[in-house]
Amino acid sequence: MSINTEYQPINCDDYDNLELACQHQLHLHIKLRGGELIEGKACDLVLRKKVEYLIIETEDNPRELRLDYIASFSNPKIGTVIIQHSES
Repeated sequence: MSINTEYQPINCDDYDNLELACQHQLHLHIKLRGGELIEGKACDLVLRKKVEYLIIETEDNPRELRLDYIASFSNPKIGTVIIQHSES
């Protein structure tokens, strides 16, 4: 995915689930829209230049994932969440 693509906010309910995952530092299985699979501990959500990111600690290092690049995430406590874009 191009770095220059315009950010598309995600649905509020999906954001709330990510926020919950960060508060409880849940281990997530994440699938990106490009097909890449990532596993790690959800740490924080940040906003930089009108783009929202999930900070996740993987085995290798911390990563920042643009929320609109995430296709889905799962954890036994919250189930599987398929990311939807907001209707704004």
